[in-house]
Amino acid sequence: MTSIFSIFAQQGGGGLLGNPIVMIALMIVMFYFLLIRPQKKQRKEQEARIAAMTKGDKVITIGGMHGIVHHISKETVTIKISEGVFVPYNKVAIATVETSGKGDKKIEDKAADSSDDSKDA
Repeated sequence: MTSIFSIFAQQGGGGLLGNPIVMIALMIVMFYFLLIRPQKKQRKEQEARIAAMTKGDKVITIGGMHGIVHHISKETVTIKISEGVFVPYNKVAIATVETSGKGDKKIEDKAADSSDDSKDA
């Protein structure tokens, strides 16, 4: 009995997709569209979320701390947790931002959107 590998070796490589360079290029393209591109989009959304943050907005940090923005500096945000309790965070630690006025959500992370979709079902 001959193995499948010896049969393909005798046939001469299997055409265009049998070429290892083409397969590596195809894998790089797949990685770009499945991993790199969505991560870039998520990073841009995070930067927009930070740029749109203003004093009085309700925020949730990546650690789950809820509070209201009290002061914004170049690299940090001071969050009012409760009366008289102010905690400084780096801006990159902010996960969700909600507007302070009408209660409309300004920008939200995708996890909250997907949980809302699952509640509707």
